Amino acid sequence: MTTAVAAPFRFFSLQVVRTRRLGPSLVRVTFAGADLAYFHSDGRDQSLSLFIPAEGRTEPAVPVELGDGWWQVWRELPDDVRAVMRSYTLRELRRDPDEIDIDFVLHGVEPGASPTLGSARAGGPPSPAGPASRWASRAAAGDRVILLGPAVADNRAIRFRPPEDTDLVLVWGDETAVPAATAILESLPAGTRVRAWLEVPRAGDIQDVATRADAEINWVVGDTAEAAIRGARLPAGERPYVWIAGESGRVKELRRHFVGERGVDRRRVTFVGYWRQGLTEEQLREAGE
Repeated sequence: MTTAVAAPFRFFSLQVVRTRRLGPSLVRVTFAGADLAYFHSDGRDQSLSLFIPAEGRTEPAVPVELGDGWWQVWRELPDDVRAVMRSYTLRELRRDPDEIDIDFVLHGVEPGASPTLGSARAGGPPSPAGPASRWASRAAAGDRVILLGPAVADNRAIRFRPPEDTDLVLVWGDETAVPAATAILESLPAGTRVRAWLEVPRAGDIQDVATRADAEINWVVGDTAEAAIRGARLPAGERPYVWIAGESGRVKELRRHFVGERGVDRRRVTFVGYWRQGLTEEQLREAGE
């Protein structure tokens, strides 16, 4: 497969080497491949586009080259052929051997159950598992994917960029942002003051985070972290940097809270909507969001 570079991004042909369940709702998939020699990223919330095979296929169908118009070429492939694209963040990049980890939230997949059945959240009716959750729940060594990722270490798909004078880092993320948030926490240097609120669906999804930072990490089961943030007493007179990621509606509400109610300079707030309640990624892309 030809992988022409459209700097700073390119296609990477990869395969699964192993998987590890992190909790009832989370699975880590490790990928390898010769192409990873050209994968470079200095970011801890590096965004990626993952292409998995269409249902019933073993190879993801994507355009041969990443050039102008590749998106339209991909969209025009038949529905039963076109690879499924989903957005994720890089959990970790390792060398010798070259490997990357991506953590998947298993929306609609109960532990030990069929990934087609779905699960309920907060007592609601079962929701069917999406194609990426189904794929991740049964991923096995040798499964092939295509990744659209960075060939340049510093690129526009890295969002966590605290100003040099930051003396307090504030982090919020729902389960879709936990991989990026925990990678950020692990990367921070000793002495960095951090307060983080991380939401997960179940208590078994809480993770140990090895960080050198002076970090207070609040794990919240369910979707009540927003209330905890609003009620939290934060040090006065600081130069904070805020990173918020997850469901886009809640992300916007928290941005309003920090800027409008806490008085944080909007230039010191990074907010990223990873998904929107009630919409698929295809619907979001069609809407231009």
